Amino acid sequence: MHFKLLLATSAAAVALTAGAASAQSDQSDPGASQVDDVVVTARKREERLQDVPIAVTAVSGETLEREQINLVKDVAALTPGLNISSDAVGRAFISIRGVGTTLIDTVQPGVGIFIDGIYQPNTSYLNSPVVDVERIEVLRGPQGTLFGNNTLGGAINVVTRAPTDEFQGRATATYAGPDNYQTYGASISGPIIEGSLRGRLAASYHTQDGFSENTLAGGNARPLETQSVNGTLIWEVPQAQRTELSLNAYFNRVTGSQTAYSRATGPTDYVQDTRLNRNSTAQYDYAGVSAKLVVDLDARTTMTGILAYDSKEGQASGDGDFGPVPIINVVSGHNDRETYTGEVRFDTAWSDRFSTLIGVFANESTSTDDVSRTIDLGLLLGIAPGGAVVVPSVTTQTDELQSQAIYANAFYDLTDTLELSAGIRFDHQEVNVTGRGEYTADEWQPRVTLAQHWTPNHTSYASIARGFRGGGANTPGAPNPFWQGDSVWTYEIGDKFTNDSRTLTVNTAVYYNDYSHYIGQNSLTPALVAVNLNTGDVEAYGVEVEGVWTPNETFQLRAGGTYNHARITDDSEYRAVIGTGLATDRILFQPDWQGFLTASLTYPVGSGELRTDLTASYKGERVGSSLSPTFAPTLDGYTVLNANVAYQWDNYTVAVFATNLLDEDYYDSYLDKSLLGAFGFPAAAVSDLGIMGDGRRVGLRLNARF
Repeated sequence: MHFKLLLATSAAAVALTAGAASAQSDQSDPGASQVDDVVVTARKREERLQDVPIAVTAVSGETLEREQINLVKDVAALTPGLNISSDAVGRAFISIRGVGTTLIDTVQPGVGIFIDGIYQPNTSYLNSPVVDVERIEVLRGPQGTLFGNNTLGGAINVVTRAPTDEFQGRATATYAGPDNYQTYGASISGPIIEGSLRGRLAASYHTQDGFSENTLAGGNARPLETQSVNGTLIWEVPQAQRTELSLNAYFNRVTGSQTAYSRATGPTDYVQDTRLNRNSTAQYDYAGVSAKLVVDLDARTTMTGILAYDSKEGQASGDGDFGPVPIINVVSGHNDRETYTGEVRFDTAWSDRFSTLIGVFANESTSTDDVSRTIDLGLLLGIAPGGAVVVPSVTTQTDELQSQAIYANAFYDLTDTLELSAGIRFDHQEVNVTGRGEYTADEWQPRVTLAQHWTPNHTSYASIARGFRGGGANTPGAPNPFWQGDSVWTYEIGDKFTNDSRTLTVNTAVYYNDYSHYIGQNSLTPALVAVNLNTGDVEAYGVEVEGVWTPNETFQLRAGGTYNHARITDDSEYRAVIGTGLATDRILFQPDWQGFLTASLTYPVGSGELRTDLTASYKGERVGSSLSPTFAPTLDGYTVLNANVAYQWDNYTVAVFATNLLDEDYYDSYLDKSLLGAFGFPAAAVSDLGIMGDGRRVGLRLNARF
């Protein structure tokens, strides 16, 4: 059965069950197991997920572990509406509901990325390892009033585990084949000074060879290695009113492949191995420190202040023409970024019915890109043997981004069950490029939401919101020195329902996006200068469904799915810069259908319990990248099946798992031959390019807690 049909049928069944449960709300099943409450911080406050009038998915740390999710980007497989793919450790392609598409890391993210509420200004952070994470929250729709600009598609907030008042520890070790997949991690947490100071320290290491070999230069074509350590201290001043200071520091090193594309004859010609004249690799170091102060100023107002510093240092080298002939060689590429962030907000409860959240925000980021290439014109033009006419090429650019904002949000209970919330944020942004000039933007981002709490476990809401993403600057030689920001108006109606016996939860949302100045497909000039630019207008509408059914202590079913119709309705801005239009009205790599289904069985065995999980994740048909004005490649939909069988007793777990159990072939990224054709290569050197997803792994995982 086609997965999306199965998903639609499951969603319909869940909806019908919800109706039946609502009609029988006075009855409860004494043998049923209850759905747990999930607490999130989607509105910068701790609230039950079911009470928040925003489409939110929260994926727990335990789920991340069972599904072998080691990088932040991989959470997309379990999140309706979130679409992420990648072709390099230094970047990722991301959108939510088809909004906020980010293809190149020099473009500001259209989906905000936050670690413990602190903004990360680049999509490369999606390739950061998941270390000691409590949960990952994914907020869909514009979140500008609370999270700021560059959240027009939504926001991803990674919440790490907080230090505890009692000594705790965790350790995990994982091994899987056939690609030498290994993960090791440990954390320790507890009091340092009883009653006032507690801390947590976590570290992890991961390595995998990948499934691709470079059959020409030798070695693994797409390996991955991550090293991570982070620590947190929380100091509480013992007094009547809360005063809490949190200090955090982290270091991540990510090493892996950088655009190591295979050559293919078409999007159904699945090729894992590469034939590159040198391996394309990159290493990125991420480090940062932050301080967060929370003070109850009086009985009704809490002040929160945040200061943070983050740095990114990257270096890459490799084959610039993706083939066996050494025409374009990336000798070295360096990307350094430093970011300073500050925020102060005041959360005030003026009465039992009325509260406000008001704050100011500032962010400054400096990024330097330095790329050194050589181009063998003799080989390129066929006029001389290799090495006879080699032309060096060096590109250097320094960007400075400054952003300041002020925001205000009000929450008012019109009645005991009807809540009106409204917010507005003003953002000022400047992008300065050394020797090139500057881009500025002043933008208002409003949001209005009306929520009806029918019962403590049933909420319906309607919202209108605007989101904005800043623009940027191209390298010298581009026809447009700068591109402007894009923006979206989103109209949404949602419903969150849990039955009275708390065995069933169903959350749904329908939405419409009116998207202007969309930043999408980039291009090349005849001189092979990369061009970022605006495309035009996009219309997107769709429906999302998430559900959890736990009828008893043994069985649980989780499902989520999205139908998202996102289409370009006007590509005149792209045409004005490039001279030709786009070949398709589809958003790059964006499927219309997407979803997942997880069935879990838990039953007692001996002194412990045995748990089995089977997860199917589906991504539908989508288009790959093309510079052609008449043709765009279409990638087939695919389903990945993951399985996990774990035995847990006392504080120990032993698990056998498989990812991509059926060894499904699919492309994570794909570029058609028009890219190499634009380089002016001879016909024999021109082909499509693709990067396949990982093949089947089978492994063993050990966990211990104390």
